[in-house]
Amino acid sequence: MSKNLVANATISIAADTSRVWNALVTPKAIKQYMFGADVESDWEIGSRITWSGEFNGRKYEDKGEILQFEPARILSYSHFSPTSGRSDHPDNYHTVTIRLSGNGGTTNVSLSQDKNPDQKSQAASEKNWNAILEGLKKYVESTS
Repeated sequence: MSKNLVANATISIAADTSRVWNALVTPKAIKQYMFGADVESDWEIGSRITWSGEFNGRKYEDKGEILQFEPARILSYSHFSPTSGRSDHPDNYHTVTIRLSGNGGTTNVSLSQDKNPDQKSQAASEKNWNAILEGLKKYVESTS
């Protein structure tokens, strides 16, 4: 059993990188495409980030730390969910990295999430991230 299977998701969005970036770091926008999560962070490297809400009838509060923040280029953060059933230990935090690249009116978004403990978890993570990126695309393209 590998403890570092990486989930990947990609999408192209018909918008410039600054518009996509703003949707990635604006809590009101995030709520629209990330399963209704309320996100709080000051987006400074080393600062806390939390996601809270209700999913499948259960309240949750996930947490992490901003690891990289390069506007319109890279956003990376750690992520831990108590609902995973794992202990709150650094080994049980994922690192999510979102990279943007673009050529004018199109932005390519690539996302990776490490530390998936098995292939089933990796596939589930990829399914969730693909749904989130589809929501991001729909949100950004509809708000132009």
